[in-house]
Amino acid sequence: MYKLEAPIYFYFFAVLLLVLFVFVGDVLWKRKKQRYFAEAGLLSKIAPTTSTFKAILKVVIFSLGLSFLILSLVNPKMGTKLKTVKREGVDIVFALDVSKSMLAEDIAPNRLEKSKQIISKVIENLGSDRIGVIVYAGSAYPLLPITTDHASAKMFLQNANPDMVSSQGTAINEALDLAKTYYNNDDQTNKFLIILSDGEDHEAQTASLAETLTESGVKVFTVGVGTESGQPIPLRKNGRMTYKKDRKGEVVITQRHAEVLKEIAEKTQGRYIDGNRTEKPVNAIVDVIANAQKHEFETKQFSDYKDQFQWFVALGMFFLLLDVFLHEKKTKWLQKMDLFHEQKKK
Repeated sequence: MYKLEAPIYFYFFAVLLLVLFVFVGDVLWKRKKQRYFAEAGLLSKIAPTTSTFKAILKVVIFSLGLSFLILSLVNPKMGTKLKTVKREGVDIVFALDVSKSMLAEDIAPNRLEKSKQIISKVIENLGSDRIGVIVYAGSAYPLLPITTDHASAKMFLQNANPDMVSSQGTAINEALDLAKTYYNNDDQTNKFLIILSDGEDHEAQTASLAETLTESGVKVFTVGVGTESGQPIPLRKNGRMTYKKDRKGEVVITQRHAEVLKEIAEKTQGRYIDGNRTEKPVNAIVDVIANAQKHEFETKQFSDYKDQFQWFVALGMFFLLLDVFLHEKKTKWLQKMDLFHEQKKK
């Protein structure tokens, strides 16, 4: 396992791009001026030791030297020991609706992106709590098993979209069943399931199924996104945008159905929250989790990270010194190789 101490220094690679840009510009400028001065055949006789290959080689070596020095500033560190640490927290599973109705843009930028924003903001405000992510539409799939790696959760979350689920619909019942398998600690007294959806097309008996989660100590919070007036469902293909239509050829208007989500929350001793404004659900969920009783659990993580910058410094200095001692002119062995068939042209 490794980590980067100062990734901000990656911006220095812009210097390399500047070096290459200047080099290419200089070569093109010199060639243009040389054409005014003499023909190519005459130039090779006037300056027989001039080597384009050596000039390119020097720039490549110099760029490698700078690259390794930049990496030394970033200072990659390697974890050399895996240790068990104790943490306190609760288990939180997010069930994200990725059905096509979530693409409606009645909430900017759309319902799905608004839901992602809410989850990301909640994750940013968590402590050592464990989190998992489920996505569902016509069926439910585990996007991320429960983990303490919050950064990975946010990364996986950004890739959630309707194309991840082959069948469309809203299989909230499957999501509820799948959520039960995420809580792998029977002694955990505080388990939370956060459902983010527009509430449309939920299956029958969803509320009664959700009620069974309370038997295992799971509190369900539902977050509704979208408006009651609704919006068409945009479909983008090959750069063109159309709207989803029904069998009669009429544009489908998708609406938020808060009643379904409210019923699920009431049956599970949870709470329904309007998600059209990001701050409201984020503050409500974070407040509940912050005041919940924490459970102690064990997790493994790498420790004793050791600096690796010295290897990159050594490689960087090697290539820079090599660049200093490498001449731009042709050497005898290079002339004998005749890489550009210059001898045949004479």
